[in-house]
Amino acid sequence: MKNLLYILFILPLCVFSQEKIKGNITENIDNKEVPLSGANIYWLHTSEGTVSDFDGNFEISYKPEYKKLVVSYVGYETDTISVNVPRKITHSLKSKANLDEVVVTARQQSTSRSYIQATNVLNVSSDELLKAACCNLAESFETNPSIDVNFADAISGTRQIKMLGLTSPYILITTENVPNIRGASQAYGLSFIPGTWVESIQITKGAGSVVNGYESIAGQINAELQKPLSDDKFFVNAYGAENGRFELNTHLNTKVSERWSTGVYVHGNMRKTEFDKNDDTFLDAPLMQQVNVMNRWQYIDQEKGYVGFVNFRYLNDEKQTGQTFFNPDTDRGTTTAWGSEIKTERFDVSGNFGFVNPDVPWQTGGVQVAYSRHNQQSYFGLNEYAILHNSLYGKLLYNSIISDSRHKVKTGLNVTYDGYEEVVLTENFNRIENSVGAFFEYNFDNLDDLNFSVGIRGDVHNRLGAFITPRFHLRYSPWNKSAFRISAGRGKRSANIFTENQSLFATSRSLNIFGNGGNIYGLDPEIAWNYGVSYMQGFNLFGRKADVTLDFYRTDFVNQIVADWENPTEINFYNLAGESYSNNYQVEFNYNLFKHFDMRLAYKYYDVETTYISGKKKNPLTPNHRFFANASFQTHQNTKGGNWKFDATFNYLGAQRFASTESYLNSIGLSQFSPSVSTVNAQITKVFSPNFEIYIGGENITNVKQDNPIIGSDDPFGSRFDTTYVYGPIFGSSYFAGLRYRIN
Repeated sequence: MKNLLYILFILPLCVFSQEKIKGNITENIDNKEVPLSGANIYWLHTSEGTVSDFDGNFEISYKPEYKKLVVSYVGYETDTISVNVPRKITHSLKSKANLDEVVVTARQQSTSRSYIQATNVLNVSSDELLKAACCNLAESFETNPSIDVNFADAISGTRQIKMLGLTSPYILITTENVPNIRGASQAYGLSFIPGTWVESIQITKGAGSVVNGYESIAGQINAELQKPLSDDKFFVNAYGAENGRFELNTHLNTKVSERWSTGVYVHGNMRKTEFDKNDDTFLDAPLMQQVNVMNRWQYIDQEKGYVGFVNFRYLNDEKQTGQTFFNPDTDRGTTTAWGSEIKTERFDVSGNFGFVNPDVPWQTGGVQVAYSRHNQQSYFGLNEYAILHNSLYGKLLYNSIISDSRHKVKTGLNVTYDGYEEVVLTENFNRIENSVGAFFEYNFDNLDDLNFSVGIRGDVHNRLGAFITPRFHLRYSPWNKSAFRISAGRGKRSANIFTENQSLFATSRSLNIFGNGGNIYGLDPEIAWNYGVSYMQGFNLFGRKADVTLDFYRTDFVNQIVADWENPTEINFYNLAGESYSNNYQVEFNYNLFKHFDMRLAYKYYDVETTYISGKKKNPLTPNHRFFANASFQTHQNTKGGNWKFDATFNYLGAQRFASTESYLNSIGLSQFSPSVSTVNAQITKVFSPNFEIYIGGENITNVKQDNPIIGSDDPFGSRFDTTYVYGPIFGSSYFAGLRYRIN
């Protein structure tokens, strides 16, 4: 394994020498020939190529059989030069005539997919995030059909996301490509990243890049944070909702010196009002308060090619839920009233440093380091749960090319350390995990209709052992405005069974682990393969832009830690003994119906099954069918930069299977499948100027809600108490209003 790590790191540094010819590439600016840096120069129908340097100069290997030299650059006409004998090449590229017109008339989309990337990535801009009053990252996907959002239980108010039919632990969630929502933060971590802090989101379906680690199985969600240099100097967002929730976000950014900028980002939220609309004596939404502060530093030295970010963050989050008459000072640990408190304190510090060689701009390097301390103290009725997670992460990354920019390579090393101190009921589950790994990724792009990436990484983990992770992505464009993609990859992870399934503590179920002597809770690591096929086609429909995307992704588990809820009095964890898979089909249609009016329609079909002790069954609370529709419209801006914006989203979820036996479900008033659920969210924004706007809106404005989501609410310490049979909204409709003010 050590030899493998060495090979992966050293491979891109190998070069070979041949006879060469020299040349210079320029462009014409104001009737003067100016050196063009970064132009691609390669021999036609070969892999031999190079890139022009800062002065436009290049050297390229030569053989007598090489006759046609191709010179290309984005935004310029591609030229082919005949070379019969070795000679110095001097050539001027011409810019495309219609380039300026395209830039001026194009309107940036709030969500977009690339026709030229090998990976299937959806880019979500800050404009899309403003379409809903999303207050944290978990609520940022309401207008996105690729991510499913639902409540995890009827107690905590926690939103759970799914991708490709799999829950969030199977998604690699990062901030600026540093793993963030993992380990102890799996249950509530998405609610710890305020929406206003997010500049953009990249959603990658299927196997991600080996550069970002080995844990990704269903895909990756990366959140890019606001940059002090480009963010508003001052920004405030105030929000209030009918459900008693109030939030305040403030950004303060300033340039400290020529190279340093800094920003302070403050978020606070609270709910002090009690709601029990269905009269089951339990709060419909938790009482809560959160303070979240980040100090972010940005460094840029363009002359020397250095860029860096340093972040410091502190969070304190407190939630209280349970019966309306529960008093934590007197009732905790008793059967007088059922209640729960979840208190989380977290500290993060991270650094992201990059270097671009000014003389050789295709050579870049980077270092990422991060430390976090996550401390959760909680109880659910009489069930105690606490976890302290100390995490260290480091990565060294190097990017370059082989001969020319058609052949790009990435390589590097990374290390991780995770220390867990976990108390479940009265038992300790302490452990340490650490790993060291190396990765290598090769990307080929013929600068036309084909590109692909092949990646491999090797890791040595103290509990998962030594293993290899391969990943592959390919994009082919058979004709204009098309992209056919395939992907495949392997993922491996250790399952944190308690923190990922904290809803189990808000039940009367007994807890069982059927281990086999594995290294994580007596269980084995989870291993899965993901395969995907996607096709996107852009076209004009009645003179307006449109596109359609067809996706199919399958996840096959080699091993999975099965969380078995089928016995109504137990939850059992054990290694998979049989088949477990997820098939996801999606059709998405985007259309600009008329100027400033965009619509998005999507249909998804899920086929997700797991082999339980009781047999192979559909995964509980996973609908086979989902339909999504979103429409957004904005009026033309007036002379002051003001306008109106309107947005509406419709979601339909088909029937979902309840875990447990039919006879038990009938005894508690449920059938085997839930009813279908349809919800509508809407928002109206009035922009008075680029500096000030107000918004009003509603969530679930059709007032759909699940009756009696808590089983056994009349006897919460009895044998039938269960808060996990949640298939739809609990609160009903909720209306909100807010304002945004900024100084640029």
